[in-house]
Amino acid sequence: MVAANFIAVAARMSLVTFLGIWFVREARIDLATVGVAFLCEHLLRGLAAPVFGALSDRVGRRPLLIGAALATAVVLPSFLLVDGPAALFVWSLALGLTGAVNMPVANALLLDLAPPERRQSALALNYTAMSVAYTVAVMPAGYIAERSYAFLAASAAGGYVLVALLYLVSLRGNLPMERAAPPVLFAGVRDPALLRFASLAFIFPFSMGLVVSATPLFAADFGVGEGYIGLVLGGNSILVAALALPVAARIEAHGPFRFLGIAAFFVAATHACYASIPDVATALLVGTIVFSFGELVFSSAVPAAVARLAPPGRRGAYQGGWALVSSVSMGSALFFSGVLREAFGWGAAWAVYAVVALCAALVFLKRARERQA
Repeated sequence: MVAANFIAVAARMSLVTFLGIWFVREARIDLATVGVAFLCEHLLRGLAAPVFGALSDRVGRRPLLIGAALATAVVLPSFLLVDGPAALFVWSLALGLTGAVNMPVANALLLDLAPPERRQSALALNYTAMSVAYTVAVMPAGYIAERSYAFLAASAAGGYVLVALLYLVSLRGNLPMERAAPPVLFAGVRDPALLRFASLAFIFPFSMGLVVSATPLFAADFGVGEGYIGLVLGGNSILVAALALPVAARIEAHGPFRFLGIAAFFVAATHACYASIPDVATALLVGTIVFSFGELVFSSAVPAAVARLAPPGRRGAYQGGWALVSSVSMGSALFFSGVLREAFGWGAAWAVYAVVALCAALVFLKRARERQA
């Protein structure tokens, strides 16, 4: 399971991280249109995620994961066929649909396999593997992208074929799954407790979307090359991979909600660095390092918190509900960045994001004190 996620992240992110640059520079599509297309992809992915999450509670996780991997192997490299806005939107929607399975279903399966008292550590181990994959893939991918996006497309397709084979080989026999309650479509997004949590926690996937999709364009606008961008973003994953497990072990003793306010403060500081450091290459480096410390907390704490909110038998549905929030948040990052950049410039955009993250941090800390009282 962890190996499959490792390969999937490496295959996807080695390509997706630089696609914004490719669509703007090579396909000659303006940034605002690319942002809307990425938003549509994430909207469809988010809307379909609760459906697939609930479906996996009924039919099992294995067939959905295998089918999604094979479909992604076809759709992801098809960006090379995009030659205008219409083709971009078709590709984005197809990618959103194929990507709607993995987040809720893979997380639900991982939680099925882990004992309740070790769920956060299992999530941290999985996230560590994905962070290493991101590093291994993105650091060289930036230099390769400067020479050939076609090679990146071919390697991404091969990676997802390998993921499907791993699922076929490793997910055999009867897999554990809670079935104490009948699956209910969109059960997670109808739960007020999850909605209250998501109204604050959206800041984490939104900021992840900013780091992954907006910072490459931010840096490229000021003449920073793809090679350096990939090196910096890969360095972020090295920090997360090195520290995720010990941090998760410490959080596990206090519960997944306790340190989310601190994580949001790191996110706010990240955007403040991007806004205030004059040299963009330095701002990218410092801000991304600061972001790593917030990511160490929220990467495993947020899925564990969603699992704690889910009633028995609806884990897939609740992970799907969070995937909807996460996908919309992450997908809107480039869209809002494009709007703010065109209207006010990058500095103002990062300042707005810093204020939003700071407000979320203050509310998280207030709620953590109330739980302790």
